[in-house]
Amino acid sequence: MKCLVIVILSLLAGGVQSRPGAHSGSGLLVERHDFDNVRKDSSCGYQSCPIPKRGMTNVHLVPHSHDDVGWLKTVDQYYYGSKTNYQRAGVQYILDSVIEALLHNPERKFIYVESAFFFKWWDEQTVELQDAVKELVEQGRLQFVGGAWSMNDEAASHYQSLIDQFTWGLRMLNDTFGECGRPLTGWQIDPFGHSREQASLFAQMGYDGMFFARLDWNDKSKRLSNKEAEMIWKASKNLDESDLFTSVLYNHYSAPPGFCFDVLCSDDPFVDGPFSAENNVKERVDAFLYFVGNMSTKYRSNNLLITMGDDFNYMDANMNFKNMDKLIKYTNARQSQESKVNVFYSTPSCYLKALHDAELTWPAKTDDFFPYASDPHAYWTGYFTSRPTSKRYERIGNHFLQVCKQLTAIALSSTDESYQENLAHLREVIGVMQHHDAITGTEKQHVADDYARMIHKAIDECGENTDVALNSLASRTNRMELKFESCHQLNISLCDITETKQSFIVTLYNPLAHASYQYVRLPVNGYNYKVRDSVGTELPIQIISVTKPVTELVSRVSTATEELIYLADEIPPMGYKSFYVTEIHEKNRKTEPQPKQQTTSIGNEYLTLTFNDNGLLSTINIDGRGYNLQQDFLFYEGAYGNNEVFENRSSGAYILRPNGTVTNIGASPQIRVVLGDHVQEVHQIFNQWVSQVIRVYKHEKHVEFEWMVGPIPIEDGKGKEIVTRYYSDIQSAGTFWTDSNGREMIKRIRNHRETWDLELAEPVAGNYYPVTAKIALEDDQLRMAVLNDRAQGGTSLQDGVLELMVHRRLLRDDAFGVGEALNETAYGAGLIARGKHYLLFGPKTSQQGVSLQASERFLQNQVLTPPWLFVSDATGLSFEAWQTSFNSAFTPLSGSMPANVNLLTFEPWKGSNSFLIRFEHLLEKDEDPRYSQPVTIDLQSVFSKFRIVSARETTLAGNQWKEDSSRLKFFFDAVPITQETKVTKAEEAGLEFTLNPMEIKTFVLEMEMVF
Repeated sequence: MKCLVIVILSLLAGGVQSRPGAHSGSGLLVERHDFDNVRKDSSCGYQSCPIPKRGMTNVHLVPHSHDDVGWLKTVDQYYYGSKTNYQRAGVQYILDSVIEALLHNPERKFIYVESAFFFKWWDEQTVELQDAVKELVEQGRLQFVGGAWSMNDEAASHYQSLIDQFTWGLRMLNDTFGECGRPLTGWQIDPFGHSREQASLFAQMGYDGMFFARLDWNDKSKRLSNKEAEMIWKASKNLDESDLFTSVLYNHYSAPPGFCFDVLCSDDPFVDGPFSAENNVKERVDAFLYFVGNMSTKYRSNNLLITMGDDFNYMDANMNFKNMDKLIKYTNARQSQESKVNVFYSTPSCYLKALHDAELTWPAKTDDFFPYASDPHAYWTGYFTSRPTSKRYERIGNHFLQVCKQLTAIALSSTDESYQENLAHLREVIGVMQHHDAITGTEKQHVADDYARMIHKAIDECGENTDVALNSLASRTNRMELKFESCHQLNISLCDITETKQSFIVTLYNPLAHASYQYVRLPVNGYNYKVRDSVGTELPIQIISVTKPVTELVSRVSTATEELIYLADEIPPMGYKSFYVTEIHEKNRKTEPQPKQQTTSIGNEYLTLTFNDNGLLSTINIDGRGYNLQQDFLFYEGAYGNNEVFENRSSGAYILRPNGTVTNIGASPQIRVVLGDHVQEVHQIFNQWVSQVIRVYKHEKHVEFEWMVGPIPIEDGKGKEIVTRYYSDIQSAGTFWTDSNGREMIKRIRNHRETWDLELAEPVAGNYYPVTAKIALEDDQLRMAVLNDRAQGGTSLQDGVLELMVHRRLLRDDAFGVGEALNETAYGAGLIARGKHYLLFGPKTSQQGVSLQASERFLQNQVLTPPWLFVSDATGLSFEAWQTSFNSAFTPLSGSMPANVNLLTFEPWKGSNSFLIRFEHLLEKDEDPRYSQPVTIDLQSVFSKFRIVSARETTLAGNQWKEDSSRLKFFFDAVPITQETKVTKAEEAGLEFTLNPMEIKTFVLEMEMVF
């Protein structure tokens, strides 16, 4: 278990650990903010591209290796090449071999993608070899594409995590190789469907285009037939600079059939001995020209990109390159026989440049590439939900990463390498988790276990940073310190300190740039507590018994039977607030369950929920008007086949394929009603493996559903896919909306695709879409939206009904490579998952003039990064001593930012007074008449407690100055694109800028703290 930690720790960035020959004695990889450190004689980028021949079909051979950052083997096992019984793959040998082959022949080129693997390898090389690699990069013969820490999934990844992992990978490339290390194209060749937001992010990062392989088989067939496999993707309804040239690869991402020259393949090599009976040059060239001829009828340009590689290819690069050298030589020799095919080594960016120079026009794309189907019965929509606890753990890791970045930047010295190392480790682990076989849940079980171990360790290490940082901010004397600890199992009402200590301190750190609040829920053993703020004000509390299904969990080692609830209000922006909690032994303040009345209802001043006689939700009352609102749980039986033909495909980790059977789970749940001053709840037990708490907090306008599912029974030999449905009378006319990576919303129409006539053999799976953060439907008057706490699959199979899949347990693999059934277990039984949905319902515009969509956006932001809860043992520390010895609140900001602006990023950058900062507009153009308007921000006003020395805008990923970014321009079939770069540079005098809807602006700020 220890070996993988070594891998991740050795992947750390500039300013963290020594990289021989790569950085100066200052501890930084290069001079700070140096985006231009390229040798004068370098010919990287487009300058390194071969010139296509006029009048010929120019074939761009692109050697590459697709190296999964975990799948059948762990990250470490893949790097070192161990566990060959799972897969023969060793990334260190690939990079060793490729570099040697490139140095051997100056005509050769190679592309590499995954920064996580590359920098692990880089750290092990000699200074001499590093210099040779730098020369290859400067010559454009080794090019990086994509360049993020991993090749991310595009369905389950949240945009904040995507931006972070690109920022880190691209920073490492820039710090090591300068401008020549900056990728010019995205290379998303293996994710299982593609999101519009991913394309938008690429455009905002300055990429000129992207390439991918997987799209619906119908879509690909039609696009190739119509020469529309390359297009301009209009990736945002809101942003002017989001158009991105996009190319669909012809033969997946593999070499042409018969031309895989890798050690893992069995295709014949070139045999060119002039007197050899095995000489096959003519037949090999004939076959290649036939392939090229067919391919050329599917694309518009006389340039063709042919991938030469596959999964973990090039462990013996000489074998590949030697045969490709011959392929180029003998194919081009045919030009003397009037062949019009010209073959050469190339890269995706060089191919893109050739298309640009051809001055052709291209079709437009406005929707996305979900769902992906590889055949009529294989819709890759199951992975939207697979491994729900892994998906939640990644989201927790991202949450804590933002907290750790902020506290490290605010309170810790950038010269202390251990703190920077801890932060880098968490950055990298969350980057690994974005991989398309990590967050997706499509890896082997032992790999999923290793991912979880990595997250746990990285959070613990960054917890050292937050502990030291909070002490430095809170302690008024060097003689007294607290231990600021996280309660990692609050989701099952377990926290050692709150359960065992009679006095403890609760500190809530708010990573948002708005003053926030939180209803704190803590597991306790007593029935009465005193909660005080720093001035001694006692806060109202509520005590509620822990639900029975939670207390009966085998995994829960806890004696706590109650939960203490209180409202922590006015938590300062990007700051903390602390409370002193003491158990007292006076009157019992426990909230007793209420006996079931003929009409059961819970609510607050904004809404009331009513439950029917069967214990199910039936209506919601808003502003004195009642509406139908129901909710229940059901399960699909997963298809169980032999996978030998399409019709016998099994439901599995990738594939959602219900067999047509849908079963309701518990039509009459047992219920328990809890009424109190802070929260009112209905506890439902549907059966032994499905339970739920529906709650309404005081002053909140949403309803919280906390579901718990598992162990899913399989004794009947049937796999099950568990869904929850929310029913309303909204006349949605077959239309609903899902988010794209947590950002812009995309319109979905049941049984419909924008670009081809759909014939559905799988009506459920074919209507499922990724729901990273929100799903919604509406009519002219009403709207219903459900927000989730992790990525899930969702749909609307009936008008007015939203459906989210919460858990899956299946008994057969779906034959797409993982080789295991998705049958997660823990503690000797099926895995239990617990999570939350947040429902907003009502008129689209409230009486206060705020749209329901704006309320959704604000809640969505709070759900993603709520205040992080730290607890400290206060045994021996009286309230008075705490009052006088510790600062109970802190913020480095002058106040809250506007409600529609989020401080997306605040992290230490490349020096003691250097920070990378991002601001984002939370709303789309048409979501609210007030909050969808542009917002002007004054940096000096926001950071009035700092002395700003300089502020300079970068592209989204922070690896290029905004004014230096100039993207290639492509043209639509009908209307030309005008992609003029709009530079919004903070002026030194006013330091002001304007955010338009959905816009994100990134700055490097040099500023000194004066608080």
